[in-house]
Amino acid sequence: MYVCICNSVTESDIADAVQNGARTVDCLTAELNVSTCCGQCRPVVDDCLQAALEARTEATPAKQPVYADPVLPAPVLSFAT
Repeated sequence: MYVCICNSVTESDIADAVQNGARTVDCLTAELNVSTCCGQCRPVVDDCLQAALEARTEATPAKQPVYADPVLPAPVLSFAT
């Protein structure tokens, strides 16, 4: 669906921008020129941004803590002569 008719920006464009690091409407404006003409799309842009951020969060599994292996002492080598 088109979100910003003036600049031909779609929901997919916004979702892609979020996947590439956009986190605010200002980021979307800089990257996609969304909401730079008439401004009528701003509420829909906000909604699409929030939906894309939530979808990204849900798609990212929670990270499990990583525990390092215990450090074992180096074996002692003896060379008897």
